[in-house]
Parts: sequence; structure tokens; C-alpha cells
Amino acid sequence: MEKKISEILKDQIEKSEYPVVGAKYNNEYKDLDDLVNPEGNIELIDINSKEGMKIYRRTLTFIMGMAFTHIYPEAKITVDYQLSNAMFCTIDNMEVTEEMLEKVSKEMQEIINQDLKIEKRTMTRQEAEKFFEVNNTSRGRLQFDLQERQEINMHFCGDYFNYIYETIATHTGATKIFDLQKYSVGFLLRYPSVKNVNVLPKFQNTKKLHWALQEYETIYKVLNVGTVYRLNKTVKENKIRDLILLSEALHEKKISQIADKVAAKKGVKMILIAGPSSSGKTTFAQRLGIQLRINGLKPVTISVDNYFVERPDTPKNEKGEYDFECIEAIDTELFNKHLVALLNGEEVEMPEFDFHVGTKRYNGKKLKLNDDEVLVIEGIHCLNDKLTERIPQEQKYKIYISALTVLNMDHYNRISTTDTRLVRRIVRDNQFRGYSAAQTIATWNNVNRGEERNIFPFQESADSIFNTSLIYELGVLKAEAEPLLESITNDLPQYAEAQRLLEILRYFEPISKDIVPSHSLLKEFLGGGDFKG
Repeated sequence: MEKKISEILKDQIEKSEYPVVGAKYNNEYKDLDDLVNPEGNIELIDINSKEGMKIYRRTLTFIMGMAFTHIYPEAKITVDYQLSNAMFCTIDNMEVTEEMLEKVSKEMQEIINQDLKIEKRTMTRQEAEKFFEVNNTSRGRLQFDLQERQEINMHFCGDYFNYIYETIATHTGATKIFDLQKYSVGFLLRYPSVKNVNVLPKFQNTKKLHWALQEYETIYKVLNVGTVYRLNKTVKENKIRDLILLSEALHEKKISQIADKVAAKKGVKMILIAGPSSSGKTTFAQRLGIQLRINGLKPVTISVDNYFVERPDTPKNEKGEYDFECIEAIDTELFNKHLVALLNGEEVEMPEFDFHVGTKRYNGKKLKLNDDEVLVIEGIHCLNDKLTERIPQEQKYKIYISALTVLNMDHYNRISTTDTRLVRRIVRDNQFRGYSAAQTIATWNNVNRGEERNIFPFQESADSIFNTSLIYELGVLKAEAEPLLESITNDLPQYAEAQRLLEILRYFEPISKDIVPSHSLLKEFLGGGDFKG
């Protein structure tokens, strides 16, 4: 006989050190009130975990919507994107004030203190149609409009309802720590980090990242494609080619602007490019190179990978494994010696690192920079000045790139930048490396940890930020990614993530990869493009 997870593991939930907000049942994400067979494998998810904190954040978003509805029912809120440990939100029809945020914050705290029940209700399509008509609401309408399913889920709490497409907590009391803070043209919904779930971390003011995201969001709002619904409408109306051309033109314009800035900054002899996994660094660097040549600058590429320290000197992590991602794994002394020599007009014999043996080799490959040439260096440490500590700042131009997704499901449900990059990587790893989706997902958390340590802390030091996301890309990647994700069976630990990603992709109308231009950055993951790695 099926029972609620909250009933089966009642004692464990009550004794847990941290609030339990969800579960995995046979490797599938579940709400605590979902009915399951007690004989199945159940893993509880508390807020002291990466997935638990995601549930915390979604639940907090739900509570914020509830509080606004109570105090400012006319407010049209959009949860835009993540900045540091906060969600940046805007209100389309009202000015954000300190007084407003104080009132809403007090109401949120009251809702949390009452530890109210959040109930997920499943409605048939007929019931949902009647529900939307009676309540005259757009909340949850997206799920109804986009999916062909006969059942639709909505979340209810007292007199409030909303649709959150991923798992949320079953009680409001799970989200005790939060803050609302006025920021730019909107406000921040702040929450704890996994490092310490009991306090709010200091907000890292990422102004450059914020404006990069804001710029793209504004453009796509003007084009009326800010949500999946609008994107799908564009596909159904056979207008997707125009949108693709506009998206690609935006990329070309931004790359051209960066090249112009490099050329205008007198004395620049070195361009440093960094970004997280699956950002599209290879294609970006080559497209930037074309624009640099238009400006009279010839790019010369140097690979940091050839400057690893000798294998016995490689640092090890807490597990005793070689840590190739830390900056101490790079022979920065030799790297800087060679950079200084090249910038002084000297000829340098370049090393090639043999990864099988774990040592640098010299095969007679020599390099000398001409006056019209600039070094282009790409790597995870390129924004960290320790990598190029002997090079004066005026000779460096630093670029941060990432797939900064600005597409939302609806006003309360966003698509994370990390998820977009993961889908890209799943497709690319299978296409070019022969990896299964399960293998890619299995290593993803380690990849993220490396990014959080070596890339994200330095992103604000960049002279330019380039957003590699394309508003249409998940519609294209859908056909490639779905069969790979569907091949992951429920006996594998990666099944839960696979199902979560499939749930996202199911919202998208498919877009043929054949209409993606050959110069597109997206071709780095699909193959068949103008630029090779």
C-alpha cells in the first residue's frame, strides 16, 4: 500500500539536523507528500545539500509570491536570474521601494513562522481549464498551454496558489533565513548558501554580470521572446529563422564591440579568456580573432595546458587525488618568464605537455611576436592575476564568457544558466568524446566545484563580459539531448537529474539544427560548424 514519504520516514524527518525539503525515491526527485511504495529506496534531501538549497530557493520564491499577493496584489513580478546567493527580481508595473520590501518581508516572515502547509494538487486538463477561467489568472497557465499532458500540477497554500515546475518544500517553515534588498531597477531575494545554511552570506555585488544579463533580457523582451511560451509561439508561426538571425547578429555585434575595445586600449598585447565549462570558449576565441584582424591585430594562441607542473609536483585534493584545476597545478613561474620574453620581442621555445607521462617536452617549436600580433590565452585561471602576475595590467585585456540564460518558463520559473550549460555538455560529450549522458552528469558537480573556486570569484575583474547563450538553443538541443537522457535507467544515480532535465526540455517546441548558421557558437556542441576546436 502506497504511503506519503513524510509518513514513511516521519521519525527521520523530525530528528534531522536540518529541515528536510524533498526526497529521492528510486533515483527520482519527489515531494515529501508524494505517494510511494514503502519498499522502494528513499533518500531524504535536507537544506544542507546542493539540491536541498535549490528546493529552498524555489520554496522561498513561492512564499515571496504569496506575500506580494497579500500586500500588493496588483504587482507583476518576474524572477529574472541569479546573482551571487540571490535571485534578482523586477516588478513591471510598480516602482520598487524600501517601504514595499519591508512590508513584503514582514509578511513573508509571518507566513514562514506559521509553518503553513504547501499542497501539490493534480488537476485534469478539464479541471485546470475551469480553474483558470474561474480564477482569471496566468499563474500556472504556461504548464497548461505548453504541455499535452492530461494532468497538471499546481501548488496551494491557504488562499494562494502558483505553479513551480520543480520540487518545493511541503511547509513554509523550512525557509527561515532570507532577505529582500533593493538592487538596481528591482530587488534581490537573498538566501543562504550550502556552506552555512544558518546565515545569509555577504552579497557579492556583481555589477558587470548583472548589466550583461540585463542587456540581453531587455533585448529579448523587446523582441517579445522572454518566455518559453513566446519562443514556442515564434516556432509555431514559422518565424524562428528570423529570430535565429537576430540572435546570431547580436552575438556578432557584441564580439565586434569587444574587438573594438581591445584595439582602442593602447598597449594591449595579451587577451585572456575565461569561462565555465560549455560556455563556447573555442568558437568565441576564433570569432574574436576574425574581428581583431579587422582591427589590424593578428591573434597568436598560447595554450595554458602546456604549462602544467611536473606530475610529482601536482597538488592533491582532500581525497588524495591530483588536483589539475587549482592554479598551483600550473607552472606560473615558467609561464610568466615566457610571456615577459615574448612581449619583449624575444624568441621562445614553447613547451608541449605530455599528459600520459606527466611532463613538459620541447620539440623545437619556437614563437616570436611581431608588432601587430597579440597573444590570445584561454583557460580557467585567465581572470586570476596570479597566472600573469609579471605582466602589467595595461598590457592585458580580460574577457569573461558564459551562457547567461535569460529565458524564463514564466514569471516565477526560470531556466538556470547551469542547466543550459549541462545540456550543451551532454550533447557535446556524446558527439565528440563518446561519453554517455550518465557519465557527463556524474562528473558535473566536480566541474561546478572547480568553477566556483577558480572562475566565478574573478568574473568581475573582466574588462568585458560576453553572453554566449542563444535564446533558441534549447529548442535545437532538445532533439539531440532527449534520447541521451532517456537512455539513463532508473537504477542509475543520474536518473533523477536526467528526468529533471527532460522535464525542462519537454516544454520546448523542437527547432531543426539544419537552420542553425554554420558560424554559430552552437555548432561547437552540435558539430558541422565553421570553427574547429
